[in-house]
Amino acid sequence: MLLLALLVTVLYAEFARHQLALSQLAGYVIGVGFVVSLLGSVLLHELGHALTARRYGIGVRGITLELLGGYTEMDRDAPSPRVDLLVSLAGPAVSAVLGALSVAATLALPDRTVANQLAFQLAVSNVIVAVFNILPGLPLDGGRALRAAVWALTRDRHRGTEVAGWVGRVVAGGTALLVAALTLTRHLAPLALPLMLLVAFTLWRGAGQSIRYARISRRFPLIDLTRLARPVWPVPTGTPLAEAQRRHAEGGPPGAALLVTDNAGRPVGLVDPAAAAAVPPERRPWLAVDAVTRSLSALPALPVGLDGERVMEAVQTHPGAQYVVTAGEDVVGVLHIADLAQLLEPDRKMNT
Repeated sequence: MLLLALLVTVLYAEFARHQLALSQLAGYVIGVGFVVSLLGSVLLHELGHALTARRYGIGVRGITLELLGGYTEMDRDAPSPRVDLLVSLAGPAVSAVLGALSVAATLALPDRTVANQLAFQLAVSNVIVAVFNILPGLPLDGGRALRAAVWALTRDRHRGTEVAGWVGRVVAGGTALLVAALTLTRHLAPLALPLMLLVAFTLWRGAGQSIRYARISRRFPLIDLTRLARPVWPVPTGTPLAEAQRRHAEGGPPGAALLVTDNAGRPVGLVDPAAAAAVPPERRPWLAVDAVTRSLSALPALPVGLDGERVMEAVQTHPGAQYVVTAGEDVVGVLHIADLAQLLEPDRKMNT
């Protein structure tokens, strides 16, 4: 981000100096102002998405700005194709309005002045952003609109995401070919080639992530915490680690987590497998399980009755390697994120 901002500042500073016969310092000041203006335009574009989402009851966790664009993180998906369409088109609509205002400013300001040049560049930038973003392929806004349309026709949101993802890959490939052709025919400066190819690569990667997410989300109904969670094997507080491991090996279910309980039998923590494995065997008879135990208050909890979508929302909100599965006040199991990932992507090799 910083390197890209520096590159754009330098390139635009040189352009402004030659166009307006300015000093080097003045050119750099204008270059910085142009970068700040671009970020402001991106922010307003994303605010269009965010405010429209909130208008329809969708929470917004944050907005991430990048010089080439940005994204708005929402706490849930749109509840209907209509809302998805309106949220997706709000950003390009804001950019189109900004572009129109900048065009008007360019025509009103005196020619070959700093203000005129900045207004012209903002006009071009916002119009390009508006037009480019409505191309029908994820992760672009037009791709989200296409997803909403396919969703409305097929009643299948996942199919809409997958279709828009594949179209996004076509858009990314077409962008790369167009940039290469414009560079070879000298319609595009060679210095702009790496930047535009970066845009195409970002689109290709984003489209691939959308396709992957569509395939994963189809398997959300398979998430059943009663079957997916590993069992627990209780051991009293103060038990030597070697003794706890021996008891589990002799009578505990395979793969069970060691659940440390207090003197009243209430669960207080889980033995950390990595920390326990790091203890030398000769020390384990003298080290209590409490020394390698994580408090239950430090681990996110999942009620056993959550459906697949609610489980995924909880995992995304509280990322972690382990989750305590509860039934009321009782701990009934432990969900390992690797087990969840294996369920959602059975053909993908996992590191456990």
